[in-house]
Amino acid sequence: MTTLRALIAAGIVVATFGIALAKLPPPAPMTDAQKVAAEEKKAKDAAGAEAAKMQQAKAEDRVAARYIAEQKAKGKAVTPQMGPTAMAAATAAKSAAPAPAAKAAPPAAAPAKK
Repeated sequence: MTTLRALIAAGIVVATFGIALAKLPPPAPMTDAQKVAAEEKKAKDAAGAEAAKMQQAKAEDRVAARYIAEQKAKGKAVTPQMGPTAMAAATAAKSAAPAPAAKAAPPAAAPAKK
């Protein structure tokens, strides 16, 4: 009996949700200012994610170095299998940073060629 009640309640919720969605108007198209704001937010979020990635890499390097030092103090041989260090990632990020700026310029110049 409890299962039947649960199924009926779920059916009512699904039907109500479907009706509510059917009545919503479509979203308005984005204006140029909203598009620019969205692009800026996207770039800001990407920069924040990159900074967080760099901090994570530095923290991982510190933990690995501390672990290796502790194991050497105990007399155990540790062979680390580390990926690129934070410095290598920073170099890669700096070299990749000018590329998006270069990609942004050609689309603005493309309509002028027509």
